[in-house]
Amino acid sequence: MPEGHTLHRLAAHFDKTFGGGTVRASSPQGRFAEGAARVDGRVLVESEAHGKHLFLGFDSGEWVRVHLGLYGAWTFGDVDGERHLGAPRAEGAGRLDLERDAEGFVVPPAPVGAVRVRFVNTTGWADLRGASVCEVITGDEKAAVQDRLGPDPLRADADPERAWRVVSRSRTSIAALLMRQDVVAGIGNIYRAESLFRAGLDPLTPGRDLARDQWERLWADLSGLLRDGVRDGYIITTRPEDRPDPDARPVPRPDTLYVCYRTGEPCRVCASPVAARELAGRTLYWCPGCQGGR
Repeated sequence: MPEGHTLHRLAAHFDKTFGGGTVRASSPQGRFAEGAARVDGRVLVESEAHGKHLFLGFDSGEWVRVHLGLYGAWTFGDVDGERHLGAPRAEGAGRLDLERDAEGFVVPPAPVGAVRVRFVNTTGWADLRGASVCEVITGDEKAAVQDRLGPDPLRADADPERAWRVVSRSRTSIAALLMRQDVVAGIGNIYRAESLFRAGLDPLTPGRDLARDQWERLWADLSGLLRDGVRDGYIITTRPEDRPDPDARPVPRPDTLYVCYRTGEPCRVCASPVAARELAGRTLYWCPGCQGGR
């Protein structure tokens, strides 16, 4: 499932490529036909992300809310080609000669697969497939969704104190708390494990046993890692000194994570075998040497 940085990259991409202009909306698959009709021909005025939710705001005052879930992804197309991705970072698959209709809107290729919604403007198109949620909501309904979410470290309005109030009173492990979107929005399995490793925290530590300064450092580090993810398009958590080539350009490669997906492999810092267990419905990874835990 895409983590928070991906949704913020998507919001920025929609702002750049669709923002301020009229958008045609359709549902080739048919499941979103009514919702598409409500925003078809409207101007996209705002795009934003909160945690793992993408909100596309139109001049009608309505919003399209998308949660990609485990299988959702967007395909973007323009003159530079078509690319299938969860965040707009992949290069186009060759330049395209695009046709335009009498009103100047791009005529995209026929949809492939179960396209839930297709947006088209004068420069390109965007197709959504496989999302767990795609719906049109009002401004009040959007606010209600956001009220149920915890603070998103990538948002200017994020209040880490709100999350701390929950964490500091909870007997639940910090690893489980970080996966709760009503505590901190946008954190997934990778950021959970990697941030706890970087903080040297036993993932099974109850939230109430964390010191305030430990929480503040954890929040600050999560915020920095997420911002790096928005900038780079990748989750990179290893510090330069813990990579074989600290000067190499940060791109996805085997040394960009400390513990995730490395069960039994030596820790990059202390050489202890990386451990794994199921927690909160996902596989938790950690280093018993650097973090303790069972």
